[in-house]
Amino acid sequence: MAVQEQVYGYFIPSVTLIGIGAHKEIPAKIRALGGTKPLLVTDKGITGAGLTKMITDLLASEGMDVVVYDETIPNPTDKNVHAGVEIYKKNNCDSLITLGGGSSHDCGKGVGLVVANGGKIHDYEGVDKSTQPMPPYVAVNTTAGTASEMTRFCIITDTSRHVKMAIVDWRVTPGIALDDPLLMVGMPPALTAATGMDALTHSVEAYVSTAATPMTDSAAEKSIELIAKYLRPAVANGTDIEAREAMCFAQYLGGMAFNNASLGHVHAMAHQLGGFYDLPHGECNAILLPHVEKVNLIAKVDRFVKIAQLMGENTEGLSPMEAAELALTAIKRLSADIGIPSGLVELGKRYGKEVKEEDIPTMTANAQKDACALTNPRLLKDAEVAAIYKGAL
Repeated sequence: MAVQEQVYGYFIPSVTLIGIGAHKEIPAKIRALGGTKPLLVTDKGITGAGLTKMITDLLASEGMDVVVYDETIPNPTDKNVHAGVEIYKKNNCDSLITLGGGSSHDCGKGVGLVVANGGKIHDYEGVDKSTQPMPPYVAVNTTAGTASEMTRFCIITDTSRHVKMAIVDWRVTPGIALDDPLLMVGMPPALTAATGMDALTHSVEAYVSTAATPMTDSAAEKSIELIAKYLRPAVANGTDIEAREAMCFAQYLGGMAFNNASLGHVHAMAHQLGGFYDLPHGECNAILLPHVEKVNLIAKVDRFVKIAQLMGENTEGLSPMEAAELALTAIKRLSADIGIPSGLVELGKRYGKEVKEEDIPTMTANAQKDACALTNPRLLKDAEVAAIYKGAL
């Protein structure tokens, strides 16, 4: 009997620090990796909140010189990356610190890729295109959602094509990931909600992915359970340190799941909304999640039953399909409770954008090419993807 070979990888930072006060370890960890003059990649929001100065002062107190690039924007672009590369080289930096959420981490990963490997960031779109290791790299997280501080994913907007490039490369996995809930207490409720739903999307998509394994399942299940319990209190009161710390673990577990099992059509489609309209990734995921998973239900009924149970739904006495549908009910209720817009049109209006039905064919074509679509549990035709977009408007 012939046996088909199948090898699964598992990617994770060498060291992860999670807990109150963990940020104080940054200088020691940069030195442990061999860095002496890091480039700190962040954004104006983080700088305005005083977190950039907190970290640069900490580094200075330990006698370490640091250069700051805080021009990263939401949905970071190829221009952001190349500007960061110039600053890194001009100042003879030898290591990286990224401070923020997914945008800062993605931009910093892009800088590291180009610094180490040359060329342009576009050269690394796809899977494992780099050949040289990243510079010493510590990723410091300030949001509980993207898990970018621990993943091999790097999403950069190509400004010429208006497309989000999905870069999946084991070499961009940070050497050290750091999650300190003290750095997250200032997150406003809307950002807490959006990033929390991003984490839920990671866990759900990884759980029903065609590449799921027992290791990714265990991480996804615990992540879903924690988010269902702690996201509402974290949104309601940002100073609830128990909820903040629980969300640190939840989003990191979600990262462990999708970093190894990959994702699905929610992310493939959300990437296009970000590339086309510069809409926030977490909210795009939150809106698309129940629409995509409604289509996916028949492929993974037992998995959706478990999701419903993890989110606190009573499935006793129900048929498998009825129980599975409660997962969608629970997701929608959570989104509504924390103020996620009901549809893409409403989301667009919130950010001064117009989501147009006429753009759906182009977004559909691009979503079908997105690397995240490869592990969706149900094979979707173009017409089905387009229908999901229309249904989510």
